[in-house]
Amino acid sequence: MVRQAGTPLAPGRVVDDLPEPTWRSLLGRGVPQFTAEAVAPVLVFYVAWKGYGLGPAIAASTVGSVALAAWLMRRGRDVALVATGATFVVIQALVALAAHSATVYLAQPVILSALWAIAYFVSVAIGRPLIGVFANAWYPFPAWFRATVPYRREFGLQSIVWGVYCLARAALRLFVLLHAGIGGFVVVSLLTGIPMFGALVAWGLWHARRVFGRLDVAVLAG
Repeated sequence: MVRQAGTPLAPGRVVDDLPEPTWRSLLGRGVPQFTAEAVAPVLVFYVAWKGYGLGPAIAASTVGSVALAAWLMRRGRDVALVATGATFVVIQALVALAAHSATVYLAQPVILSALWAIAYFVSVAIGRPLIGVFANAWYPFPAWFRATVPYRREFGLQSIVWGVYCLARAALRLFVLLHAGIGGFVVVSLLTGIPMFGALVAWGLWHARRVFGRLDVAVLAG
């Protein structure tokens, strides 16, 4: 339900205006996008690199990522976010092919992760937390609710947590890539990716549901 501008809020709680945020619906929206952007490219690259070499590995990872991005856009996901991710994948491939280096290919997402950490912190400082933007990949919050102070406060907290995680993971992966090689990098990427991502998403969903579920719409009206 989308509230029209200037329309008084009805009595009750905020979640009364929103579809039921079940774990099945949340994971059904978010997991495919995470897989497309964070898990599949590294796995496809490593398997192809071991079997066929650098060029085919970069090509396979790039084609797979772009195909998954197209699939996500057909499913109605945020076009800007998906297109940005696909564009980076293409640039990453071109840079790595020019350098003819698997290390360069894998180092670029690490640098991007550090930049995302900075972006998370800056977004909180300017009052537009990035996790609040990405949250719509998991749950269709209406525009009026995204403009409220409780929404920005909740996802400001979550943006700080994600910023710390991205910065720490980037530092660890870069260290492993430079000192243990590609095999160690893939292992560390998976261990610090899927489990940690799952834990942070589970915490974020639980925390947001808890906070928004208790929030009376009178708070927003005032």
